[in-house]
Amino acid sequence: MDEKTALFLLREVGCSRSVIEHCKMVASYGIEIADRINSDRGDVKVDSALVLIGALLHDIGRAKTHGIRHAAVGGDIARKYCLDERLIRIIERHIGAGITREEAGRLGLPIRDYIPETLEEKIVAHVDNLVLGNRRISLEERIAILREQGLGEEVIQRIKKLNDEIEGYLRL
Repeated sequence: MDEKTALFLLREVGCSRSVIEHCKMVASYGIEIADRINSDRGDVKVDSALVLIGALLHDIGRAKTHGIRHAAVGGDIARKYCLDERLIRIIERHIGAGITREEAGRLGLPIRDYIPETLEEKIVAHVDNLVLGNRRISLEERIAILREQGLGEEVIQRIKKLNDEIEGYLRL
């Protein structure tokens, strides 16, 4: 799938202009990080094309809901369109720094592990944390928002750990 097709799909399923603009910003930031990792490190290779399309489609579920379920719903939409399983995992695992199987059960999501595993999944989740609407924010701003929303320290620590992991790839 190419960028044009991904954007068409977002419109086709009913994503709003603001969701699409957010997805484009996440994609731009994700590619920036992927390219930096690929150019600075010989020991790690990021699939930049997968990051681009995964980031563009990460919020496809927002065509149907803006709640926590949007990631699982997005996975269902992606399956309906027979998308690559790697894209489906990016869509399902992008919330925060992922959702554990136990948390999924408490949240009423299909019970499975939504923790990002691949570097591409982690990059999309990370940059989504650092993009609010269509602007970049700091990790501190994201954490303040999460605390205002009443999210637990376990979730915040997971997001910090993901940030540290990605930042570690960006340091030589």
